[in-house]
Amino acid sequence: MKEHQLHVRVRYSETDQMGVVYHGNYLPYFEIGRVEWLRNQGISYKSMEESGVALPIVNININYKKPARYDDLLIVKTKYKNQSSVKIEFECKIENENGELLTTADFVLVFVDIKTGKPILPPENIKTIIDKMEALEN
Repeated sequence: MKEHQLHVRVRYSETDQMGVVYHGNYLPYFEIGRVEWLRNQGISYKSMEESGVALPIVNININYKKPARYDDLLIVKTKYKNQSSVKIEFECKIENENGELLTTADFVLVFVDIKTGKPILPPENIKTIIDKMEALEN
């Protein structure tokens, strides 16, 4: 499955005095989406780290279209976009419960060996999942 979605309720602590979600609080929503996308593919981020592999972000592009507000129910959509060599890319969207597009983001992450801090090829189990997804498209 290339896309995964989940629901997140905006908490009061994530908003400013106007009841609008502070721009920096979108990053945790997107992170939850990426971690749950992996889990939905049968990959635990925790077990991936325990095996010595991390996925730090190397590039983010966020476009804020409309504000999310206190107590809104958000739909976080995370879609696999591409994987090449040591990089994996995701396209993310946040909509409100009325289906209005609030925010979009593109993320580039790099597979890294935790001990050395150097980029590495994706673990075989992740590469297998990606290959299967791409084969279904063709």
